[in-house]
Amino acid sequence: MRRSTLFAALFLAALGGGVMARLITPSAADPTPGQAMLASAAEAALPAPALAASPAPPTTSSGMPSLAPMLERVTPAVVNIYTKQVVRVSNPLAQFFGGRGFPQERVQQSLGSGVIVDATRGLILTNNHVVEGADAVSVTLGDGRTFEAQPIGSDADTDVAVIKIDAKGLQAIPLADSAALRVGDYVVAVGNPFGLGQTVTSGIVSAVGRSGLTGLGYQNFIQTDASINPGNSGGALVNLRGELVGVNSASYNPQGSNAGNIGLGFAIPVNLAREVMRQLMAYGEVRRGSLGMDTRDLSTELAKQFGIQPSARGALVARVYRGSPAETAGLKPGDLVVTANGQRVDTAEGLHNLEGLLPVGQPVRLEYQRDGKLQSAVATLKAQPKELDGAAIDARLAGASFTDLPERYRQQGLRGVIIAKVTPGSRAARNNLDGGDLVLGINRKVVVDLADFSAQMGAKPSPLVLNLQRGSARGELRMD
Repeated sequence: MRRSTLFAALFLAALGGGVMARLITPSAADPTPGQAMLASAAEAALPAPALAASPAPPTTSSGMPSLAPMLERVTPAVVNIYTKQVVRVSNPLAQFFGGRGFPQERVQQSLGSGVIVDATRGLILTNNHVVEGADAVSVTLGDGRTFEAQPIGSDADTDVAVIKIDAKGLQAIPLADSAALRVGDYVVAVGNPFGLGQTVTSGIVSAVGRSGLTGLGYQNFIQTDASINPGNSGGALVNLRGELVGVNSASYNPQGSNAGNIGLGFAIPVNLAREVMRQLMAYGEVRRGSLGMDTRDLSTELAKQFGIQPSARGALVARVYRGSPAETAGLKPGDLVVTANGQRVDTAEGLHNLEGLLPVGQPVRLEYQRDGKLQSAVATLKAQPKELDGAAIDARLAGASFTDLPERYRQQGLRGVIIAKVTPGSRAARNNLDGGDLVLGINRKVVVDLADFSAQMGAKPSPLVLNLQRGSARGELRMD
């Protein structure tokens, strides 16, 4: 598939000199390193969060305020992460002289940071983009020891990964309750920017619950003006007690990653990272829930059609799937969802983001407008399928499997489903489908996501023509 560039001003602060926000390569199912390497089914929870208010900065023996006493406890738990990836390239000289060229291997090296959260088991939290695609991962501790790391699990949609090292004498960092963070709280970022070695920066919490950043998956970021630079990704954001409140993930600069930090850094709240880690340890993947409905932004035309004030804001229900939590809760097309669990909903994407951050079985209290009146309902999230077998949908698709687009690509405005794989010799293969194809529509009707694809195919359309994107080309394929 063609690589579509994300919003260039937003970049991930990791990997060598820093990388721009990732490019899309819709192949297979966007696998993450170590996804199949499950830990024991232990649901062992991480330490309970601390709840007390942040204290004033400690003082030294001279009576001067200093963060040094706190950092002496924190820095041993923050590690440097180095990754290697073997990339196959062709020899251009051989092609120039008329040869077909032969593949050569080149080793790409990159770096980031991580946080030890379980000293006994050697568990380390970091970012998915730090270890994604790596063939080898090594961890260097503050005392200089280096260990090869085993990937435990990774979740691209929240940019959280868990790796493990077999080492003695580790020191873990205690976890705070990130829900208790307030704008103005002091925080300190610890990581390995630009490969310089362990570095500490400080600042305040500039915002909480930040979302709407293009290309970064499900979002509920802590924003801080503590400097987060390339290589800081996966490092620790701590409060003045030295407790982990967030995992540093990204920074923003209109001039790109090489222009440096301008005080717009983003960290994944530790409460979210803790839940993702729990699921990765238990299942090897993150199981997300769904309300089972499609929503749209409220336009002037839609507001007029459904008799809604044009000044209203929210997510307009466009379709409710049969047997879904939304149907059970009584929602109908034309309802305007305005809050979810007390959180204001301004757009369809905002509701989708909140939905994706909640686990299966989580009750969601929705407030919505119907016929000008405010109503409420509670819907309990059901698991959404990760992959659909083509044969179970329609015999004409037998041999193909379909997956949702990773969330970070939806942030670019892309819609559709990915053909994860096609079995050679299958009916799907004979119909010229190929792994990595992006299904944009069915019979020229737009496909939004996997649930929408399944619903449209449930009508057994005849003829069946898939609107596809393959590489840089778009076209139609008739299924026989």
